Amino acid sequence: MKLTYFGVENIPMVEPGDDVAGMILDGLATMGETMQADDVIVIAQKIISKAEGCYVNLNDVTPSVEAIELGNEIDKDPRKVQLILDESIEVVRKRPGVMIVEHRLGFVHASAGIDQSNITNEDGDDEDLCLLLPKDPDASARQIVDKIAAQLQIHVGVIINDSIGRAWRLGQVGHAIGVAGFTALEDYIGSNDIYGHEMEVSQVAAADEMAAGASLLMGPTDQLTPVVIVRGYEPRDPDQAEWRGIGPLIRPKEMDMFR
Repeated sequence: MKLTYFGVENIPMVEPGDDVAGMILDGLATMGETMQADDVIVIAQKIISKAEGCYVNLNDVTPSVEAIELGNEIDKDPRKVQLILDESIEVVRKRPGVMIVEHRLGFVHASAGIDQSNITNEDGDDEDLCLLLPKDPDASARQIVDKIAAQLQIHVGVIINDSIGRAWRLGQVGHAIGVAGFTALEDYIGSNDIYGHEMEVSQVAAADEMAAGASLLMGPTDQLTPVVIVRGYEPRDPDQAEWRGIGPLIRPKEMDMFR
């Protein structure tokens, strides 16, 4: 297998209601490129959230007693703490300046993925503006798969990509929060290795692997490359519904040795 990664250029700043699939195809056209069958499109979560209007102004948030107490404990704006609680199922860990939570979508990460970087509103007053994760990233990814299939009559895969910290290493990496068009988790349990030994635990987080690679091209700051094409993977929709989307990558709480 040979994989090629390249960034899609000339994606404009995204506004609520924008057609992200159309922007991607237009960006490719400016490069003299076309979408090909079996491409995997890795899209920064931020432009999906922007297109879907997932903005909240902290001035519109009234913190609860719990949020005020927790905000005082960890030295965090109680309004933002309230947003984090609203987007979460459980507070997993906390310390000054940091809240690790289980998001309503199942991810365990900092601040429920709520972001205040690289966003602004119409009057440029963005100090209190927050951007949430999409309501249903799998559905967002599927919508783009379907739009491209309808327009070009080809099958592609889509990953909605966000950054995440790791418990035992410094630095952040990209990981998938939404997937459509292929199996996010490749299961090799029961297969044989090159020496004929049966694999008992081998599962490859294909969507996360591609998301992390794409993040190198996207960049964390001002590089303005929110879309990356991965070519050569040949994505396929899984036959079983339970293997579709991001669900197969989420470790059930009862299997989590650290909670």
